[in-house]
Amino acid sequence: MRLSILDDYQGVALEMADWSRLRGKVDIVVERKPFAGEDEAARALAGSEIVAAMRERTPFPRSLVERLPNLKLLNTTGMRNASFDMAALRDRRVVVCGTEGGGLDTAELTWGLILGAARRIAEDHRSMRDGLWQTRIGNRLAGKTLGVLGLGRLGTAVARIGLALDMKVIAWSPNLTAERAASVGVERVDKETLLRQSDVLSVHVVLSPRSRGLVGRSDIALMKKTAILVNTSRGPIVDAEAVVEALEAGRLGYAGFDVYDREPLPADHPLRRAPNVVLTPHIGYVTEENYRSSYPQVVENIVAFLDGHPVRVIGG
Repeated sequence: MRLSILDDYQGVALEMADWSRLRGKVDIVVERKPFAGEDEAARALAGSEIVAAMRERTPFPRSLVERLPNLKLLNTTGMRNASFDMAALRDRRVVVCGTEGGGLDTAELTWGLILGAARRIAEDHRSMRDGLWQTRIGNRLAGKTLGVLGLGRLGTAVARIGLALDMKVIAWSPNLTAERAASVGVERVDKETLLRQSDVLSVHVVLSPRSRGLVGRSDIALMKKTAILVNTSRGPIVDAEAVVEALEAGRLGYAGFDVYDREPLPADHPLRRAPNVVLTPHIGYVTEENYRSSYPQVVENIVAFLDGHPVRVIGG
């Protein structure tokens, strides 16, 4: 039986858990790079009964699932994966398992992007490398308004840090109530107010058909010309093309992105050349602590599946 561990970009997967529990039961193949497309994925995984995927790096649409006749167990980090066609996997009777827990790593990175944007840290770093000194000024966050789009676990963590920095914090999402917002110490406003008043707007809603394109061209047009827009949730929630246009026209102050419509982000993507952006390669959850929590659970999932008693089954 073969196990394929996917998208181990940093080459650390085998160090993050005790895979010896699978010795003699499965042959492990590690894929270090993303597949160029579905054809390459189908060829690489054709002989794999078990696949361990890192959450939303490699998609599994029906068209791919139907080309993997040997697939019996598909693992993901996290307990949901928007890039898996769950109906197709059910039709093929593939067991899908996830991992639980995880910290607030993405919320921490969000604040790295916000502070990097407000204080122009990336630009000053490059200037220092070039031998320069004090070439620009930054902006204070205290007293400014932080808008949080989505007040779930991560949005709440981001909001609390904003409060600790003496920012005014407002929030909106389609299902957010005033009572829920007040329990976090923030004010629930409507979407237009969120866009108009935010000096920093941070996106933390889950990707769904309803949230796809939630921050579009008309929404960005409502924002302050000096505003910072940060997306560490999922790329399709924000219209990146509209963001680039606004940045180039001086209608938006700065943007910070960790997530993109296409990942890995193509080398010629306009965001890579846009002014006033700070970009990271979808690393919100990429911490040693998170990996050392997730990969051991993947091993447990596989052991349990081989023993005939799957655990952490998604949609089962």
